[in-house]
Parts: sequence; structure tokens; C-alpha cells
Amino acid sequence: MLNATAPGAASLSGRIDMDSCAGLARPLIQLAAQGPLRLDLSGVEAADSAALALLLSARRAAAAAGHALTLSGMPAGLATLAGLYDLEALLCAGE
Repeated sequence: MLNATAPGAASLSGRIDMDSCAGLARPLIQLAAQGPLRLDLSGVEAADSAALALLLSARRAAAAAGHALTLSGMPAGLATLAGLYDLEALLCAGE
């Protein structure tokens, strides 16, 4: 689930996987393109490689619009998965 928590801030929670990412992609990309965004991931209970693709898409949208996307509260399992794909520099920076 994606929640805008304040201007420039949002959170993802629950299970972020192939099934849920389809519904999260468009709203997250729109938020990331609107302005600098701090995305709290501490409520993510489980995630798979689709979650990484979702976060990378949001990062690309933010960069294309000239904005920063900062991720915080990355769960250990998602950080480990990012490490397996050698994506720590893109996804774990700024915590």
C-alpha cells in the first residue's frame, strides 16, 4: 500500500511483490516525478524482485524530472535482495 504522508513524503507498506506492484507503479512514479520525495519502507512486510523494479522505476522518474528520491527504513530482506542484484548504491543510499 502506498500512502502520501506529507508533502514530499510517502510510505510503502504490506507485501510488495509481483501481484501488488502493478497497482503501485503509476501512483508512485507520479509522486516521484512531482518533486523531491522521501519514501519510508519500514512498513514493508515482504518484498520480491518486483519491489526492486518498482523502486528503480520511481528513482528513474524522479531523476528524469530532476528530483531526488530518498529511501528510508529499508527492511533487511529487501536490502539483502538489493545486494544480490548489486543495487545497493542506487537503492540503499540516503538511509
